[in-house]
Amino acid sequence: MTATATGRAPWRADVLTLFPEMFPGPLGCSLAGQALERGTWSCAAHDLRAHGLGRHRAVDDTPFGGGAGMVMRPDVVAAALDAVAEDGRPVVYPTPRGRVFRQDDARRLAAGAGVVLVCGRFEGVDERVLERRGIEQFSMGDAVLSGGEIPALLLLDACVRLLPGVMGSEASDAEESFGADGLLEYPHYTRPALWDGMEVPAILLSGHHAAIAAWRREQAITVTKSRRPDLWAAFEAARRENVQGEAARGRMTGPIH
Repeated sequence: MTATATGRAPWRADVLTLFPEMFPGPLGCSLAGQALERGTWSCAAHDLRAHGLGRHRAVDDTPFGGGAGMVMRPDVVAAALDAVAEDGRPVVYPTPRGRVFRQDDARRLAAGAGVVLVCGRFEGVDERVLERRGIEQFSMGDAVLSGGEIPALLLLDACVRLLPGVMGSEASDAEESFGADGLLEYPHYTRPALWDGMEVPAILLSGHHAAIAAWRREQAITVTKSRRPDLWAAFEAARRENVQGEAARGRMTGPIH
């Protein structure tokens, strides 16, 4: 495997799907597409029907216990996984039943060698193959889609943009929503300074960098409180934990009487 300009091997994404033509899709454009052309990462889509059964290459069957829809067979999914060299890469299954995918998950996956994605369709994938193969299950939000392909693209985009040399500024990730402190991002403004009767906040035109940073911090806090109380609660809990930890360390390193 050829190393990239950054000295690391290309980040590899293998996608198991009934619709391989959907990849790389939008990830073949813009910065992700340029990184794909440079070999910073690779994307291989594998047709699950290649491992289907019978003349019609069946990949699904009726659910045990009855109910609507069809379920993707565990033997078909397992055979597709066996045909892909996992090389220790995590296998991920996007599903509304998974835990919420967060920026920390994107950072962890981007720091590794890549990922193998299983895109479900119909009513989903037989639970046994998920358990037997230790497949990670992630939800991209509280909505049900037609299949796992669009969530897979979302996950890949979140990871690829973090690869070395893909983004224009290495500082961007720390300042964005769900950055190092877990807050949502502050609002952005650009020219013209007056548009449709609305002015850019004066502080941003002041040239006072410390004041601008303080304003942006306050804006991030305000928007997080109002739009994502769950993130604000986590931020507050982490801040209390840090304060308690610093106090404990202070007691440990204080003067000995």
